[in-house]
Amino acid sequence: MAAQASFDITSPIDFQEVDNALNQARKEVGQRYDFKGAKAEIDLNATEKTLTLTADDEMKMNALWEVVQTRLVRRNVPVKNFEVGKSEAAAGSTVKRVIKIQEGIPIEAAKEIVKFLKDKKVKKVQGSIQGDQVRVTSPSKDDLQEAMQVLREHDFGVALSFGNYR
Repeated sequence: MAAQASFDITSPIDFQEVDNALNQARKEVGQRYDFKGAKAEIDLNATEKTLTLTADDEMKMNALWEVVQTRLVRRNVPVKNFEVGKSEAAAGSTVKRVIKIQEGIPIEAAKEIVKFLKDKKVKKVQGSIQGDQVRVTSPSKDDLQEAMQVLREHDFGVALSFGNYR
């Protein structure tokens, strides 16, 4: 029997890079003219995987999120993995927005990836869900390359990273 080749699909978040990007965003907000005298806070809770933004009003909130997104992109952190919630009123006539950080592939997206591979009928390629990642196996490495290409072209709602290729 031929040896099976495989690779893993994951969706990692480097929290050190997120922290660095947020520090840069805080610095930029402190220097921007439109934020002078305004309340603008960025808080990261790495254990709960949430990012909390606080600003004076909705306009400043959108500007703050724009600054944070720009810094995250520059540090190669996938912004797709940030689930932006609605702004809600907070104490002191401010608005607060809680953003969930998705690390790993959620089960719904993993099922969608496996189903997508079956529907595309890439030769002898099989996907299996293993916790918060998906392992794709095939007897042929060429078929795995084709599967990677097909997966890159489709949007699953999270950033996909291919690793552990053997």
